[in-house]
Amino acid sequence: MRARAVVDLAALRANVRALRARAPRQQLMAVVKANAYGHGAVPCARAARQAGAEWVGTATPQEALALRAAGDTGRLMCWLWTPGDPWREAVDAGIDVSVSGMWALEELSRAVVGSDHGPARVQLKIDTGLGRNGCQPGDWEQLVAAARDAEKDGLIKVTGVWSHFACADEPGHPSIQAQLAVFRDAVAYAERQGLTPEVRHIANSPATLTVPEAHFDLVRTGVAMYGISPSPEVGTPDELGLKPVMTLSASLASVKRVPGGHGVSYGHQYTTPGETTLALVPVGYADGIPRAGSGTGPVLVGGKWRTVAGRVAMDQFVVDLGGDSAAPGDEAVLFGPGDRGEPTAEDWARATGTIAYEVVTRISARVPRVYLGEVREHQTETTETDDTGA
Repeated sequence: MRARAVVDLAALRANVRALRARAPRQQLMAVVKANAYGHGAVPCARAARQAGAEWVGTATPQEALALRAAGDTGRLMCWLWTPGDPWREAVDAGIDVSVSGMWALEELSRAVVGSDHGPARVQLKIDTGLGRNGCQPGDWEQLVAAARDAEKDGLIKVTGVWSHFACADEPGHPSIQAQLAVFRDAVAYAERQGLTPEVRHIANSPATLTVPEAHFDLVRTGVAMYGISPSPEVGTPDELGLKPVMTLSASLASVKRVPGGHGVSYGHQYTTPGETTLALVPVGYADGIPRAGSGTGPVLVGGKWRTVAGRVAMDQFVVDLGGDSAAPGDEAVLFGPGDRGEPTAEDWARATGTIAYEVVTRISARVPRVYLGEVREHQTETTETDDTGA
């Protein structure tokens, strides 16, 4: 293959079990939005459920419906809705939908009328301080009253109350306790008004790892499930008992000797300091390699760390091997768990001024995903198979 993103599903299952151990009395939601942070939603959701995840979560309804179409029959929630989205289809598919405001509750209620699969399963979201989606505390009474009325009319069933942290990746940040206080008040008010949610949840990956008082009935694990630390302040993957799941590599497309003073890639931002060997890595920003990695991105070739020489182009970039040799077809490892001395997604994040979440999520569909450790229903986890797919 020109390039491949190897996804270790056995590592993902181990990560899910490690995260469950952090919240042993709570249910766990495996978040597979954005194609499972670039890892592949369907196989990752399946592996997470095999490891004990009771719920799967997505951002958009289209992501959730795709999982249903692929055969996922478990508890499934999606939360990023816009006017005109497929409410009826989600209700018919038994998906828990998030409601943050009156417009959404009204659209959903209209969609349920005439459905044979109602009432709709609704989770009310309160904005406890993140300032994105969610009902403002000042509007909470109105939303709760409308939801209670819709329940009495048989249109919906409120299955959850939830929220999201702003700074849980910064342990000890004062906003954490402030948001918890708002969340507790919102839940208590909803219950006093007669709502009986099955699950109350606010803990994302960092809160699952560091804020046990935020676990409530369910924890939502996203990036940590893929073996990536939410932040250096929370800990490294190894310190957290996690293993990165994705390894991104490519086969060298060209290796050649060039003289000193030879320009490399667009703009000649890099010129060779002397006679050297240049190797061409056939992935670029169309594959999700950050252009900001020009001159900074780390790559393992021939057992040594190299740095991207010159600009990352759309389809390729160059590394300077110095006095070392290589051959077309040799492996270049951009990132992985670090077990073989290769860079990690966190190393790429530091080199490009971003976060590891973005590094893995942006790997495009042009890079095939190769699945290791996939367990079919008729297999045990020790009899693993490889599966390659886009």
